[in-house]
Parts: sequence; C-alpha cells; structure tokens
Amino acid sequence: MTARRSVLIVGESLAGTTAARHLRALGHTGPLTIIGAEEHGAYSRPPLSKAVLKDPAADHNLGLALDGLDAEAIRSPAVTADTRGRTVTTADGRQVDYDALIVATGADARRLAAPGQRGELVLRTLDDARLLRARMADAGSAIVLGAGFLGMEVASACAARGIPVTVVDTDQPLERILGGHLSAVITARAAEYGIRFVQATGFATLTGDPVRGVALPDGTELTADLVVTCAGEVPCVDWLAGTGLADRLGVGIDHACATSVPGVFAAGDVTYLRGDGTLPDRRAPFWSNAVTQGRTAAASVLGLPSPGPPTDDYFWTEVAGLTLKIVGRLPLLGAATTVQGSVTDGRALLTWGHADGTSTVVAYGLRKPVGALRALAAPSSPPAP
Repeated sequence: MTARRSVLIVGESLAGTTAARHLRALGHTGPLTIIGAEEHGAYSRPPLSKAVLKDPAADHNLGLALDGLDAEAIRSPAVTADTRGRTVTTADGRQVDYDALIVATGADARRLAAPGQRGELVLRTLDDARLLRARMADAGSAIVLGAGFLGMEVASACAARGIPVTVVDTDQPLERILGGHLSAVITARAAEYGIRFVQATGFATLTGDPVRGVALPDGTELTADLVVTCAGEVPCVDWLAGTGLADRLGVGIDHACATSVPGVFAAGDVTYLRGDGTLPDRRAPFWSNAVTQGRTAAASVLGLPSPGPPTDDYFWTEVAGLTLKIVGRLPLLGAATTVQGSVTDGRALLTWGHADGTSTVVAYGLRKPVGALRALAAPSSPPAP
C-alpha cells in the first residue's frame, strides 16, 4: 500500500488509537480518520474498575490523546459498512471513504435483564463507572453477578467502601481462569475482606423493575441496593451486518490481524483469532492484546512484517487489596510447578510449566516488574519435538 492512501479506523479504543499511533510511527503520511462512539474520546478501560470506582480524581487520568497524529476524529457511531464500495456510514449521516479499514470497535457489556426491565448496572464505559460510583455512595448492600476479574474488582471496590457485597457465580471466584488452588485462597481472602460468595447451580436472573435482586435456580432470591452484572462482553459488530466480517465470536483475524475481506483488518476486543486446524478459535479480550493487535494491524495495513504474535498473554488484577500479575497462558491447571514465598502470607511467585517449554508465572501480592515475569515465562530450552 502506498503511503498516501487513506486509512479509516472504526473504534476510538485502545486498539484503535494504538493502531493510529503505530501507523504514523511506521511512516504513513496519508489521510487518517478515526470514528468513535463516545463523546469522551479514547480512554483506558482497566482503571475504571481499579481506580475510577474509588476516586473521582482518576476520571482525569484515563485519556488516550490523539495529539500529534494529524487524524480526523468523528465522534458518531458507525452504523453500516460497505466493504465493496469501501465506505462506512455513521449515525449522523456521514459517509467516510477508505482504502484500508481497521475494525477496533471493541465490545459491550453482556446484559442479563429481560426486555424492558430497567435498572441493570454494568461496567464497561466511563459513564458506567461514574454512575456505579455515584450509586455506591448511597448503597447499604450490593450483589455482583460474575466472579471473573471484573466482578471481583467491582466487589473489592464495594467492600473497600464498607458495603456488604455478595458475589454470585456458578464457579468459585476466578476458578475458570486461575484454577482451583488459587481460587480457594482468593475466596478465603475475599471473605476476610468482606466479600461473600454464593455458588449458584445454574444461571441467575435479575428480579425487580427497576432491578433490586437476583433469583437463583434453587428458588433463593437475594436483594440489595446495588446489583451489578459482570457477565462478560459482546463484540460490537452490529454495524458490520451483511459484510461477512463478523459472527457470534466477533471479527475473525489471522496472525497478521487480517480479516476474511481484502483491505480490512481488525484489532482488540472485537476480534477472535481464527483456529488453524490444531488450535481452536480463541477470544482473548484483554488490554494487552488490544495493544499488540493495534500494532500488528497497523503494520499489515502498510504491507510490513508483523512486529510479533497478535496476542500478548499478560494479565493483572486487584482483588481484596491484593495485586496479581500474570504472564503466560491461561487457564491454569493443576498445582504450580514451583512456588517462591507463601501464598498464605500473601506474597508469592508461582510458576506453571507447559509442554512447549514456556511457563505461566503469577506474582501473587508481589510488585514484580512485568519484564522480569516475561523472562521467567520464556522457554528455558527448546521444546521437545
């Protein structure tokens, strides 16, 4: 692709802004347009549950500025795409042409409310976080549906404010991600922190209109002043209807972040990595992948080699006052291969070895530099043939 051809990025997200910056860094001097759906512009989402719920001052430290990019920003959601005509139409009626398109529209929070049922709270956007923070100020009790990273972070923010909080899920907290051993330790720590856990035998449903509680499959009903759904995400692909780019998993990409349509690339939470016959299709909606895929998509648009794999297995969370940093494949299965320190004491370095010579490393309550964790996770010797 020549440097003067136009690039359109749909999604003023971490993946989208990373792609824009990398395009310019790689020498693209042609027209660059970014379509965003939120009036706030681009901002970082991980601090929403880790900082914004706790401190209003954090609102002002989230921005992903477009300064120096010489890019046109259109803040009106994309509503349709014509990949043959190479145009995207926005909600305010603008039709934007492109030579190359990067899809980076991210995902929306998965909602559990019945049609017409009001008052469901989720946490995906800055507005969501501000509303939830305001509601927490007056709440005497809370229920969180979902015991993954986000659910446990929201529950931790409630407990830190002294709000009695109950987390509901079909599996123990973080068990699907971190395995039974770490899950048990984290569950015990969360209980000491003021977080109660209820394990449901199936899907819970929201009750009340507006929502005031949840009904469990066994007939138990829990009520609270605050009910927050943290049940995963849904890729933002409605605007791609009829293009053949998206399915229920999102937009499929290869290792170059190319889609099934020539001239269209994708990055971030809207994507899944297509299987290759040996590995299945894989969704990995984490901020580290958004950054990696943004860079890869930018290079691919310009016909340059990929800077590396389109995934970066780095994760971090804060639960019940404890920081966890993880480098390597998830989920974790079985016991750790090595343990330095003490999980019980809240400071440990744990390693799970894999057959290919790589490892997954968890810094449990340790403020270990990410670079050091990556070095520990790297292959110590060539994998066996």
